[in-house]
Amino acid sequence: MLTDAQSDLLAFAAFPRRHWRQIWSTNPLERVNKEIERRTDVVGVFPNSAALLRLARSVLIEHHDEWEAGERRYFSEASMLELTTMNNPVEVIYEAVILPELAAA
Repeated sequence: MLTDAQSDLLAFAAFPRRHWRQIWSTNPLERVNKEIERRTDVVGVFPNSAALLRLARSVLIEHHDEWEAGERRYFSEASMLELTTMNNPVEVIYEAVILPELAAA
């Protein structure tokens, strides 16, 4: 089963090693979910599902705009430049770094 899903499970390995912790983290997603939960608690009861979806959509758009235009970044521009200068193909990273660890398990 893991062998079949290898490319999906190891997709993060194509990124520089210092990005891995941030890729593994679900903190940004959890933060958005908490904000949606907080706002739905304030409203209490929604007249229909479309109203709930509008609220959730507005929170998502708000967060998107903050990430796109704001100063706060999850990855710095300098670290993102590493992606364009990487010479190691994903397959090399899989074989050299990840697969021996999986084989030992």
